[in-house]
Amino acid sequence: MAGEPAAGTPASPKGAAKPESRLAMVRRARKINRELAEVYPYAHPELDFRNPFELLVATVLSAQTTDLRVNQTTPALFAAYPTPEDLAAAVPEEVEELIRPTGFFRAKTKSIMGLSAALRDDFGGEVPGRLEDLVTLPGVGRKTAFVVLGNAFGVPGITVDTHFMRLARRWKWTASDDPVKIEAEIATIFPKSEWTMLSHRVIFHGRRICHARKPACGACPIAHLCPSYGEGETDPEKARKLLKYEKGGFPGQRLNPPPDYPGRPAPSLGAST
Repeated sequence: MAGEPAAGTPASPKGAAKPESRLAMVRRARKINRELAEVYPYAHPELDFRNPFELLVATVLSAQTTDLRVNQTTPALFAAYPTPEDLAAAVPEEVEELIRPTGFFRAKTKSIMGLSAALRDDFGGEVPGRLEDLVTLPGVGRKTAFVVLGNAFGVPGITVDTHFMRLARRWKWTASDDPVKIEAEIATIFPKSEWTMLSHRVIFHGRRICHARKPACGACPIAHLCPSYGEGETDPEKARKLLKYEKGGFPGQRLNPPPDYPGRPAPSLGAST
């Protein structure tokens, strides 16, 4: 893991006093990715899943809530409805009650039952492995599709969620606030083979260190590469108190994390931490 920045770390990369060239930005962006790979060698999707169908449903449920809350909710859902056929034939009110903790449960019930019916009727009960097919399913946009493609099928994709968008703008990789435009711009900076893992690393960093309201700048291992250094807490001791999940010594988001995850598994729904 790269070391923490020393006191007096420059608030921006060398040469930032004048406009950064496209070439310099690309080189800096790729260095950020390499250093994040050292910081988070265990980066992974933070939704629990055992197959493409579970990942697809969990990703739809993750809208406007945490992956932790989804992971605490899906065990009961998949125990009751393990296949698209089962979920498509469910009683909506019973599904709503199971997924209520994730919020917006009526709309989400409509989406996951609708996509299950589409999988049953149009795809033989199997999750398709193509972007153009996935985005035809109810509740499935490009972000959800790329999560499924990258993590269930090994197809490279850039997942532009709120964390990725925030950090891409802080790092001056883009000035856009449109997810589709951001995706296209980032795709020109990194080789396709890096897209999926880049997404995991950036999202991990956004959740653990580079928070929306108060980034932990003083505890950030890539502060020396960040043109937005100083937006958050720069005092190292105060910044360390802002760290979340395994970086802060707390449980992670997955109840069943990968074997190489260095933190503690998340508690099940209703369990004490």
